[in-house]
Amino acid sequence: MGSARTPRERWVEEGLRVLADGGPDAVRVEALAKRLGVTKGGFYGYFADRDALLSAMLDTWEREATDQVVDRVRQDEGGDPRALITLAGMLTFSGDRLRPIDLAVRDWARRDEAVAERLRRVDNRRMELLREMIGTFCPDPDEVEARSLIAFCVAIGHHFLAADHDGRTRAEVLSRAGDLILDRPADPKSRGPADG
Repeated sequence: MGSARTPRERWVEEGLRVLADGGPDAVRVEALAKRLGVTKGGFYGYFADRDALLSAMLDTWEREATDQVVDRVRQDEGGDPRALITLAGMLTFSGDRLRPIDLAVRDWARRDEAVAERLRRVDNRRMELLREMIGTFCPDPDEVEARSLIAFCVAIGHHFLAADHDGRTRAEVLSRAGDLILDRPADPKSRGPADG
């Protein structure tokens, strides 16, 4: 009796891990097979070539980073829009799964137009959700657009920022930025030392 084949999803998942750690050039069939503890022969039962794997990886990332996040937010349709925005951000940009993949895809998109087009589609869906949610408490379309952009830039950009925050933690500053973007009163417990 032959051994069971490594499921297609394991190849995709391992590819996403490697992408997050080393970028698209690190995603190699032989290296993935070694990481999975299998021969590379099983790979070709699922994928015509490495490009097919990369495409499947992007499909998985797009589904998890947009479809599943939007579906999850839509399940709580009657919920507070500010809480739903926070939930969408947490599902997408916190944790050890999607955030590193997202950042790797962004870097990859700088060198690959097809990946850039896919990233644009994902980002546009994310911005649509932000506009819709922010528009429930902010009537000015220009301000909705600006707040949506700032929210998105903070969610992505703070991972690249190396600045200190004058006696405040990054978490405190991010919390206050969220308060400003979402038009919430500041939480007195999160005040920094300069706020008294």
